[in-house]
Amino acid sequence: MAKKSSQFVCQECGAAFPKWSGQCDACSGWNTLVEEATNDSAPKGLGIGKGRRVSFVGLKGEGLTPPRRVTGIGEFDRVCGGGLVPGSALLVGGDPGIGKSTVMLQAAAALSATANVAYISGEEAIEQLRMRADRLGLSAAPVQLAAATNIRDIVTTLDNADADGPKVVVIDSIQTMFLDSLDSAPGSVAQVRASAQELIRLAKRRGFCVILVGHVTKDGQIAGPRVMEHMVDTVLYFEGERSHQFRILRAVKNRFGPTDEIGVFEMTDKGLMEVTNPSALFLSDHHTDISGASVFAGMEGTRPMLVEIQTLISPSALGTPRRAVVGWDSGRLAMVLAVLESRCGLALGANDVYLNVAGGLKISEPAADMAVAAALASSLSGVPVPPQTVVFGEIGLSGEVRAVSHTDARLKEAEKLGFTRAIVPKARGKKTSGTKSGVIEVQEIEHLADLLAKFHQATGTKIKKAHG
Repeated sequence: MAKKSSQFVCQECGAAFPKWSGQCDACSGWNTLVEEATNDSAPKGLGIGKGRRVSFVGLKGEGLTPPRRVTGIGEFDRVCGGGLVPGSALLVGGDPGIGKSTVMLQAAAALSATANVAYISGEEAIEQLRMRADRLGLSAAPVQLAAATNIRDIVTTLDNADADGPKVVVIDSIQTMFLDSLDSAPGSVAQVRASAQELIRLAKRRGFCVILVGHVTKDGQIAGPRVMEHMVDTVLYFEGERSHQFRILRAVKNRFGPTDEIGVFEMTDKGLMEVTNPSALFLSDHHTDISGASVFAGMEGTRPMLVEIQTLISPSALGTPRRAVVGWDSGRLAMVLAVLESRCGLALGANDVYLNVAGGLKISEPAADMAVAAALASSLSGVPVPPQTVVFGEIGLSGEVRAVSHTDARLKEAEKLGFTRAIVPKARGKKTSGTKSGVIEVQEIEHLADLLAKFHQATGTKIKKAHG
């Protein structure tokens, strides 16, 4: 008989230890080790010829690819790559109260018009789900509701369904599910991994799409080991600030579509409404006559998006000036400040610098470097950025401005919103500078000093340009 023992597993990263300690040595998390039962018996040899032979097939098949299931919610379908793929597994994570259950119920109600949809909740009772559906105006949708947490019961029910059984199954949430064959508590690493594996295996065999709603940790990562993200086909993060009315659904992994795609929703009393023109939403309060602000033409996945970058420079009363950043990489800001001071002669080291991406959007692409530099120069000089101007480009350590991708898409989005001028890196191999009737005016620059020359008269600072 196998001897039973226990080990301590980190609920953040999944690392296992023979004894308990206050801090995990793998991820440095505090109070994350939980005792779980294990089996000490050594695995037996598999033997030769005892398994079932696996058949191989070619890449080219004769069967027809099943069509995607389109929800009709444009922003949700965009993030998924055009709709849900039959037999796939999606993992949706987000902060508590951000709207995960709301958007999942809306998607389930939209899909129920063309396919059978099952919504299984482990956190709410049936009456609570009906109250939310009534508030969202979805009571008439033919969604099959259930409140269950036992994976054995759920798998048995879905596996024994007839041909008209559920084609889309929503599990809210995976941390509340448990396998009765494991001794650990629901939400532990072992339970989350095993429960997700059973549901994904059933979805692949039966051909339905399973959507798993996952909790997040204090660091913003989906609770449980990262191995759960490797098990699913698509990972979506629901982001947003509680103080803002919009939410962003971001794809960080997608085997059937582009990654880094986003969908923008607006939180209303009727649920989450999709925003078809996010640039207009983020620029709704933009003022062209205020210094320290510039408009950045960025790319989120395949979608161009215009956002406002705000900066404030003030004399510091501290020995170490502050660098407060919201919505951008603080290390990237430090690099831009160093280039401005070393390559262009701007004295910024003794000042507090504050940077904010208006609207709460998070930007990660290097193309925002030049927009940040323009906002910093405008804040230091007090001269606003030229009106109706968008700025984008990557800055090198020597002060040169590097070209970025999707220039045409960025310019087309700016022109659609009424912008008449763009400051961009110099194009390679083709000429885009100049002014044409009905076309945005493009001003190409090669060095950061060319951008700062627009604020030179107001600052009275001699702007130098690096040689060589």
